[in-house]
This record gives sequence, structure tokens and C-alpha cells, in this order.
Amino acid sequence: MIRRLVIASHNAGKVREIAELLEPHGIEGVSAAALGLPEPEETGDTFLANAELKARAAVRSGLPALADDSGLAVAALGGAPGIYSARWAGPDRDFSRAMAAVHERVGDRPRAAAFVAALALAWPDGHVESFEGRVEGRLVWPPRGERGFGYDPVFVPDGHDETFGEMDPEAKSRISHRARAFAKLAAACFP
Repeated sequence: MIRRLVIASHNAGKVREIAELLEPHGIEGVSAAALGLPEPEETGDTFLANAELKARAAVRSGLPALADDSGLAVAALGGAPGIYSARWAGPDRDFSRAMAAVHERVGDRPRAAAFVAALALAWPDGHVESFEGRVEGRLVWPPRGERGFGYDPVFVPDGHDETFGEMDPEAKSRISHRARAFAKLAAACFP
């Protein structure tokens, strides 16, 4: 049974969410940043490809490595920002700018969107297991809420009135794209 793994991310919000998902399984997550592991360049053309790339880079630590690649997919923008969601925030990770850019580009078109998360668990023996989760919803403007991170303040999941940025973190963690992907991973890897 696995007791410790690398969370292959330098994003504090993602590390926190993933660590919380691991906790009930008795697994300690240590961030790639805490281990001094560099962030690999994301050259994949899908969320799954990028998650696998990051997991394979972090497994070099000798511990199993869990990586996430996730983002916002807006139907009116052909799925953008998609795998480039973080890049829309620029090098300083200014998601206020990214949210404004999405709002401006969508304009008066329908505001259907989804959050997508791919998780890849790389093992020291070289094999990788990958899982994807998705939550459908709609965009709102202006941003609402101080909780969460990234695009959370402009995304309302279907069946709810609050944005991910307004939602109690426990409520969000039960329905999020990352939680859905993690449920699949846990069923396969942490029975």
C-alpha cells in the first residue's frame, strides 16, 4: 500500500485540493516544489498527455507521482482556454486577467463551459494510470467569491447557484472535476 507520493505541481491550490483528496486514504502528499523538482514544459495536446508528462517527470524522485492537468473549456471558444488555461493568466498567474479575457472573447454568445481534470499516477516501475473528470456549468460575470483559485469565481456548476469561488470547499470537493477524476483513480489504485 502506498503511504507517500509526490503531488507533481507547483500550484498551491491544486496541491492543497489533491492532498485533501489523498488524506482519507492515509496517503501523504508532498509537493514537487517542496522536493525542489522542476516543472516540466507542458508539450502535450490534451489534458491527459500533460498530466502524464508531469507525473513521469516527478516519479524520478523515487516516489509514486500524481499529476493533474486541468482547465476551463468554454464551448463558445471552441474549448479554449483548455490546456492553455494557466497560460491565459500569464507568467504572474493573474487569473483576474484570464477571467476578463474569457469574458471579453465570449461576448454575447452562450456561456456554457466545463472544468476538465486529468490525473495521472506514475509508478517508479514505469507504468502510468490516467483518469479524467469533468463538471459542466456556465460562466458568470462579474467574478463572485474569494474561495478556490483560478477560474473558480466565474464558474457555476450545473444544478447550483454559487460559483466554485463562493462554494464551501467541502461542497466543491464533492462535485469538482478533480474530485470526479480522483474517485476513478481511487477506485482503481487505492481499493
